[in-house]
Amino acid sequence: MTAERRGPYFCGIDAAMDVVSGKWKSLILWELDAYGTRRFTELKRGLPGVSEKMLVQHLREMEADGLVHREVYREVPPRVEYSMTEHGVSLNAALAPLGAWGTERIRRIGAEKIVLDAS
Repeated sequence: MTAERRGPYFCGIDAAMDVVSGKWKSLILWELDAYGTRRFTELKRGLPGVSEKMLVQHLREMEADGLVHREVYREVPPRVEYSMTEHGVSLNAALAPLGAWGTERIRRIGAEKIVLDAS
């Protein structure tokens, strides 16, 4: 199973949005960038409002697209950790200006910014 659409694309933005479509993918990248390697429950806790089903779906798609690495530790109970790949790091860097634009928008319109507890 691959999540990649593989074109045809109208432009680079079209190709990029194909990979980050959906509310949670960019937030998963942000969470992994901010806190490093995370277990599934840590990701779920860091993304209030995401359902378990949606998080699993997005993580599978992001793994298929080469954005995240899934490491399974054969322990009892099993442990699974997610981290960003080089491809995910480069995408996150490309999204940084968009994040700066959004932060300025929050300030400009006086919107409330949610502050999450990192624990």
